Amino acid sequence: MEAEQWGRRIRSFRKLKGFTQVELAEKLGISLSILGEIERGNRLPTDEQIQHVSGILNVSVDDIANFK
Repeated sequence: MEAEQWGRRIRSFRKLKGFTQVELAEKLGISLSILGEIERGNRLPTDEQIQHVSGILNVSVDDIANFK
């Protein structure tokens, strides 16, 4: 999947779950700028980051991958 799709879907789930970018970045242990790059589709999240996001947001990786 392309970086833009992952970013858009992560941003959508983050907002649905009520997290700010700052909160999610802190929980992921990454900088706000890196999360911003991921959400804008300028950076492809690593598999580890995707797993961590799914755990924090309490959704499966499949949910994120298949969200429209």
